[in-house]
Amino acid sequence: MAEHIETIGCDLGDKRSDLCILRPDGELERPKPLRTTRQAFIKYFTRPPAHVVIEVGTHSRWVSELLGKLGHKVTVANPRRVKLISQSTRKGDKEDAEWLARLGKADEQLLAPVQHRGHEAQADLAVAKSRDALVRTRTKLVNHARGLVKSFGERLPTCTAESFHRKAWTAVPAALKPALEPIFRVLEQIELQIDALDSQIEQLAKKYPEVKVISQPKGVGILTSLVFMLTLEDKARFTKSRAVGAFIGFNPKRDQSGDCNKQLGIAKTGDAFMRRLAVGSANYILGPFGQDSELRRWGMELAKRGGRNAKKRATVAVARKLVVLMHRLWVTGEVYEPLGYKTQKSTAA
Repeated sequence: MAEHIETIGCDLGDKRSDLCILRPDGELERPKPLRTTRQAFIKYFTRPPAHVVIEVGTHSRWVSELLGKLGHKVTVANPRRVKLISQSTRKGDKEDAEWLARLGKADEQLLAPVQHRGHEAQADLAVAKSRDALVRTRTKLVNHARGLVKSFGERLPTCTAESFHRKAWTAVPAALKPALEPIFRVLEQIELQIDALDSQIEQLAKKYPEVKVISQPKGVGILTSLVFMLTLEDKARFTKSRAVGAFIGFNPKRDQSGDCNKQLGIAKTGDAFMRRLAVGSANYILGPFGQDSELRRWGMELAKRGGRNAKKRATVAVARKLVVLMHRLWVTGEVYEPLGYKTQKSTAA
């Protein structure tokens, strides 16, 4: 059936999108570019069903949803796998659309199709991402203020980012107060908005009762658990919990040829936000306030193996094991036991 329908490569742009139609007989057609709007896509794609191939990006979620409703088969390509496009010596929107069409017709698995999350999950996740954007902005402004004061031979007091706008203002040199007063005012407003988003996240967590199950390990908070659930969306999409580590991007890159097997860093192919939260939880687990657990003991032993980046590698390894554990708790709903888990399971068997 698939070989008897058209394959349409669509290179999504912010203002316009280029198309390339590959017919079953191999003939190519290049329609005029479409405006990247719902109205334009509805008008053009109200046509017989086709296989439409697009790349993941800002517009891919709503475009794939819209085209699916219009009766088309949609493949959302992972750009990391489309090397023919990213490394081409003749790269352009028209050429990209043609490559997408040809790869989609040959074998869509070559495109490593991406599954977009649902509308509700996307909207809920946007709350957490907005909070993350504010936190990162706050960090940049705090660092900016500290850097300016250091250039005048002074230092601002050590304090948390949350209390910085209150505790550091009195230590700002008089010559810098006109320059930094707007920064401190913005920091005060950012703190209020972060508090408001924290309240929203607590309310959102009540919609997802399994958040409490996932957040059982000490160091995994409501925010991390909620983002984990919304990022994966469906716990049944993974037959094995171990696959979650690779999905989030904690799997090591591989470059092997003959007897040469290079030691590389992690792939970082998954959701960067979720990966940062998992690493933050791993840092807490391995830190001075971390709860004694098998995961902490394993990570601490790994950090002792020496090497310049031993602690960093141990943190990433703990983060990978942690997301696997979180998925396991989500699937089974069992009570988390920080110590003696394997012994208890074997005794029960």
